[in-house]
Amino acid sequence: MKQSAFIVSLFFVAMIAGYAIYELVFGNPANFADFATKGTKHTPLNGNLLGTVYVGGPLVALLIALSIMVTAVIIERAITLRKAQGKQAIPKFFKSVIDQIRNGKIDEAVASCDKQRGSVANVLKSALTRYQEVTSDKSSIDKEKQLVEVERAVEETLMLETPLLEKKLIALSTIASIATMVGLLGTVVGMIRSFKAMAATGGAPDAIGLATGISEALINTAGGLIVGIAGIVAYNFYVNKVDNFTFQIDEAKYNVMQLLKSK
Repeated sequence: MKQSAFIVSLFFVAMIAGYAIYELVFGNPANFADFATKGTKHTPLNGNLLGTVYVGGPLVALLIALSIMVTAVIIERAITLRKAQGKQAIPKFFKSVIDQIRNGKIDEAVASCDKQRGSVANVLKSALTRYQEVTSDKSSIDKEKQLVEVERAVEETLMLETPLLEKKLIALSTIASIATMVGLLGTVVGMIRSFKAMAATGGAPDAIGLATGISEALINTAGGLIVGIAGIVAYNFYVNKVDNFTFQIDEAKYNVMQLLKSK
């Protein structure tokens, strides 16, 4: 599935789930003290966190949806990067392949790459298989051009593997930024409601309206910050992990090319 289609589908699913959680879980009548007598959801039970969050208003549903999206992208990236690592630890796998290449066991090295899988294994396999192809007929291509062909095959594989590692990281960063802005919007809306409650009457302000507005402001601020912090931390963690993968791939490519040149 393309990245844009994945994000769009995830957005609609998260919105539906977020609204359902907001109304059915946080908005459960059992969370409010005034529902049985007045049929309203303005006064949460003392110490009831779910009812308190519900008072934050409809933007809470959007924040719940954004939190679902952040969680989904984090899980998807964790699974993808785990697959990119392969079955064995990369240093152990790389050492075994290097030993096989030094001993001239190219077929065994290719078999090890097939068994390992992952991004590093795919890059090494492309180099080894292309090396086998260009060296099978020694009279047609000289040694210098053989190595150029091998390097070209490696670069083509890198162009395919690198986007897979970096995919959806921009979406994760964007969702975190949007969540922070939504929290700020909820803060502004809540403060507007508070000042409106204060100015509604010429005498004493509307205490319920004032409390509701302040609650809405603070709850949305907290929700936006929680989702934003989680998204930014996950984004930086995965960027660092991708950079580490890229370094390992470059190191593997360099060492393998040096070994093939020596042959």
